[in-house]
Amino acid sequence: MSRRFLTVLVSLLLAACSSGHDQRPPTRPRGSRPITLSLPTSRETQACFADLSREDVRYSPLPDRDYGGGCQIVGAVQLIDIGVPVTNLKAMRCGLARSFTGWIEHAVAPAARQMLGSDVVRVESMGTYACRAVIGSAAGAGRLSGHALANAVDVSAVVLRNGRRITVQQDWNGGDPNARAFLRAIHDSACRRFGTVLSPDYNAAHANHFHFEDDHKAFCR
Repeated sequence: MSRRFLTVLVSLLLAACSSGHDQRPPTRPRGSRPITLSLPTSRETQACFADLSREDVRYSPLPDRDYGGGCQIVGAVQLIDIGVPVTNLKAMRCGLARSFTGWIEHAVAPAARQMLGSDVVRVESMGTYACRAVIGSAAGAGRLSGHALANAVDVSAVVLRNGRRITVQQDWNGGDPNARAFLRAIHDSACRRFGTVLSPDYNAAHANHFHFEDDHKAFCR
């Protein structure tokens, strides 16, 4: 068998393998009926589950699902009890949930006690999973938001035991210096825990909430 023939044969085999590997099913249109995906749980997600359990976080693993248009929930959980009630939480990718629970326990709660003199009794969110594109950014027009992958959470307010409600919208640039300092302290802590952190200083679309995303981008505004 000639060397030339072997070279051609190997090239054909590699091309066939590459073609088969690169073929992917077409993206299902947005608004399609959700389907459950049969995916093995990654080692990263398994380790994340173990981390949540070790921190005494009550959670429920969620099935992997495809909602069409690139919107998916993979390796996600539903947080049940993290020690402080949080409103409007839906599916969250496990890594996001781990960072979020750590942020509340080790940043929000102690900062409220030290800087505002009261314990946190509730954190108010504007939600997690939503099949939608990026909002408020021309550069991101048409690009899927982290929310479309259950990989982002928006936080709007913190409620204290003394009845006070600290909101991003009213207090980020409000008249109380202690409230401003508190919000900036927990914002700065979030920048060390999440990949992307957006505040009212980013754009008008974030005037009333913090956006946290577990995307490893190290972008803090």
